[in-house]
Amino acid sequence: MLRRGLILVALLAAALAAQTPKPQFTFSANTRLVVEAVSVTDKQGRPVEGLTAKDFHITEDGVAQTVALAQFQRMDDAAAAAATPAPPTTAMGTPHITPEAPGHTPYADHRLVALYFDMADMPVADQLRALAAGRRFVGTQMRAADLVAILSYSGTGVQVKQDFSGDRDTLLAAVNQMIVGISLGMNSSDSDAASADTGSAFGQDDSEFNVFRTNRQLAALHTAIDMLAPISEKKSLVYFTSGLNLRVDNQAQLESTTNQAIRDNVALYPVDARGLVASAPLGDASQGSPGGVAMYSGGAAGAFDLRRERTQDTLYALGDDTGGRALLDNNDLSLGIERARDAIGSYYILGYYTSNAARDGKYRKVEVTLVPQRPGAKLSYRTGYYADKSFGKFTAADKERQLEDALLLGNPITDLTLALEVNYFQLNSAEYFVPIAAKIPGRELALAKQGGAEHTLLDFIGEVKDPYGTTITNLRDRVDAPLQKETVAQLARVPVEYTAGFTLLPGEYSLKLLARDNETGRIGTYLKGFSIPNLARQTAGLPISSVVLGAQRVPVSTAAYQAGKDKDLAAATAAANPLIRNGSQLLPSVSRVFQRDQRLYVYLQAYEHGATAMRPLEAYVGFYQADKKVWEAPPQAITTGMTGRAQAVPIPLDLPLEKLAPGTYTCQVTVLDPGARLANFWRGEITIR
Repeated sequence: MLRRGLILVALLAAALAAQTPKPQFTFSANTRLVVEAVSVTDKQGRPVEGLTAKDFHITEDGVAQTVALAQFQRMDDAAAAAATPAPPTTAMGTPHITPEAPGHTPYADHRLVALYFDMADMPVADQLRALAAGRRFVGTQMRAADLVAILSYSGTGVQVKQDFSGDRDTLLAAVNQMIVGISLGMNSSDSDAASADTGSAFGQDDSEFNVFRTNRQLAALHTAIDMLAPISEKKSLVYFTSGLNLRVDNQAQLESTTNQAIRDNVALYPVDARGLVASAPLGDASQGSPGGVAMYSGGAAGAFDLRRERTQDTLYALGDDTGGRALLDNNDLSLGIERARDAIGSYYILGYYTSNAARDGKYRKVEVTLVPQRPGAKLSYRTGYYADKSFGKFTAADKERQLEDALLLGNPITDLTLALEVNYFQLNSAEYFVPIAAKIPGRELALAKQGGAEHTLLDFIGEVKDPYGTTITNLRDRVDAPLQKETVAQLARVPVEYTAGFTLLPGEYSLKLLARDNETGRIGTYLKGFSIPNLARQTAGLPISSVVLGAQRVPVSTAAYQAGKDKDLAAATAAANPLIRNGSQLLPSVSRVFQRDQRLYVYLQAYEHGATAMRPLEAYVGFYQADKKVWEAPPQAITTGMTGRAQAVPIPLDLPLEKLAPGTYTCQVTVLDPGARLANFWRGEITIR
């Protein structure tokens, strides 16, 4: 059963009525050139030369296409030695990747290798190794047919340090100008048994949305890939990093980055800049020692190995899914660059104007064959791509249809930043209420005002599926948010929060939620897998719900937008949502980043199944760093409040955060049932600023 959602925008007072736009008529002609890089080799693996457009047959989704372009790219170092173009010139301070101009092909018959240094992820030692590998390749391993570009990411944006060039001195100067130590490594703050005991250490990059580090790294990589898109030739992007955490905050960002690389003919070659590591079981002198019992039980040593494997799995997936190859556990980092360079052999660039001009974002399957067939010939090419997506020029009916289509696309759209939290509360022996909370940075919605819009219309669409791909339930909501001058200034600093709810049975599920700014057409997608345990069958410990942490309680009457026009259904949702109590709603933090001058609101439910009368409970909250207790709030007695067929006991806790110094903590919520001699606890990471 679907529970329609509520949209919470703390800074906006009232929604403006949507104005009907005047009809506009536009006549346009649209063609799209699709470029395929096709390698053709014989039985001995040698390139087959001399083929023309008439020798290739291309189909897209089974429909034959007319080959309009066929160019052979010969990777001949001897021939390229005298024909290497001069380094492209760019304005000082505004470097970029130079696209190909009509009739001018400076990249023809050259291998294009982009070196991308993720300086926001790598600690200093890894930065030094990565830059040394870049200097070694440029200084001694480059060949005449190689053109190299230098890109970097330092946490504020992707920068092109040097456009594609074959000039060694120019490239070396670009590498030598990169600043070592620009970041302390965003991924070094894992919270597990191997974490260092750093007291009140605090990362300056932690903010409301910056805590989703893996998403930021993948989004930056996506931007670097986009910079290479205007070039038709094959590109290899060597990605120097210290690993990507497997616990991706938003699976949609990983899929979007991979799909973009495939679409732009960019093969990713991730290089683990840590090299081959052989360290002591509890770490070396470069970090603090872990604490707690895990030091003696083997838990800390196991956490070290597991953490490293997780960060390498994502690198392996990026390389394998895009036609590249990851370099892991190897001290010769320049070997990864050589692999990326050597993977580009002689190939054909084929171009055709697709007969399917729809900009629907759907996957197009491509098949290339030789006419006539050549025995022993092997073709290697991209087997498909995702079409362009456009939402800015549609009518209202078209936008509605396209938003539904976007939900079904295999290529997630990640134009808007989106963070999401899923919780669950037991309603009865079979059903659970599942509230979701999504946040969008207000600064991204303020862009609609810059385009002359008086308001921004936010669309939300989502679905919940089971492991077999069956849609269990879905949602569709809309809100009209005004963007006045004073509101725009506030939205630049405060996020917009959206909440909705479902009723589900215990099991494994996946949630896909799309949010669209209807004025600009920008869309954000969030993919998340979650599980609902069967608390009715729990025999060990006291059954409890998920735990919600927040710093705001907002009056429903003044801060909530009614979902759709069904007020009765909205009222039913409010009645079922345990986060709404006494006319106010607790807003989940989602990012779990708090200020010291705020109060921390904690809410959960305990379930006394089979009890004839409520048993008194005790609950308290503690904060830990490296398994050491920093501060613990006094226990609170819960003596009343059991309601419903699930015999749920609400446990609201309220405590100040001023006693905690800035830093990252493990928050532990403990619930005791002294009468039944039962207990349970929950742990999660929070950041205090």
